[in-house]
Amino acid sequence: MVRLTRIYTRTGDKGTTALGTGERRPKDDLRIEAYGTVDELNAVIGVARLHADAPADAALARIQNDLFDLGADLATPDTGKPLPYERLAITKGQVDRLEREIDAMNARLQPLNSFVLPAGTPASAHLHHARTVARRAERLMVGLSRVDGETVSDPALQYVNRLSDWLFVAARIANDEGRADVLWVPGATRS
Repeated sequence: MVRLTRIYTRTGDKGTTALGTGERRPKDDLRIEAYGTVDELNAVIGVARLHADAPADAALARIQNDLFDLGADLATPDTGKPLPYERLAITKGQVDRLEREIDAMNARLQPLNSFVLPAGTPASAHLHHARTVARRAERLMVGLSRVDGETVSDPALQYVNRLSDWLFVAARIANDEGRADVLWVPGATRS
């Protein structure tokens, strides 16, 4: 259970922050960048929810909760050492749920014959924005996983990869099930 009684602590005034393990790291550390970008993604999804219909809003609410799980997973590296609490980590079940939801949404769409521009309805545009932030979070997590001594779980990497796919398909659904997608026309603006 989390209990916040004070919002400012002054412990980060010199440019460091604490991981879930208690270890302090510089605020520009790659691990901090990764879970900070997951936090940014969560905020962008919050804006998308303002424009979503009820089913999409409910799904996005579940995803926002998952993103807090992902942030906790990244903020508490699995060092193999015991912690005074149970370490929270993304599970295969969370990845599987995203895959089922992607398949259900995608079954409602016609196949694409062109790339989709990130536009259309406000909901679609915000979901595309979230998709790009998810891809950035994924790039940071992959980079972190390649650093000696750092770990990122396979389910965490799979989750953020699937999430960007989920957001793409949801953006198409928000564009009148793809009928209002704005398609790229190669070379259309060349003189």
